[in-house]
Amino acid sequence: MSQDDARSDVPSISPAEFHVLVALADEDLHGYAIMQAVEEDTRGEVTLGPGTLYGAIKRLVESGCIRQTDATGRPDHDDRRKYYTLTRLGREAARAEAGRLESLVRLARSKPSLELSAGTPAPSRS
Repeated sequence: MSQDDARSDVPSISPAEFHVLVALADEDLHGYAIMQAVEEDTRGEVTLGPGTLYGAIKRLVESGCIRQTDATGRPDHDDRRKYYTLTRLGREAARAEAGRLESLVRLARSKPSLELSAGTPAPSRS
């Protein structure tokens, strides 16, 4: 069985969806907390607006990568908020996307004309 066959049941995801999955990797969060986690995790490089965020959440729920969860008992519980948790499929999708991105970075670093090394930070988008 090839690597592609093993991953055929894992949905492909957009960059916004990948950020949502990564934000949910360690804990269940509500939408606004996901938005804040993405911005913090990327040091402000990525900001998901409400339309992008909730569109990504909707697609991830529909694909089975995340599901709504009961947050009763959490110290920050608020009945007005929907909390989400990562599913097994969501973890697999995040791992697959991280592997795909690692492969692309290795390819880019193999190109001498790009003058990239393992410790070279990405240029700032100023």
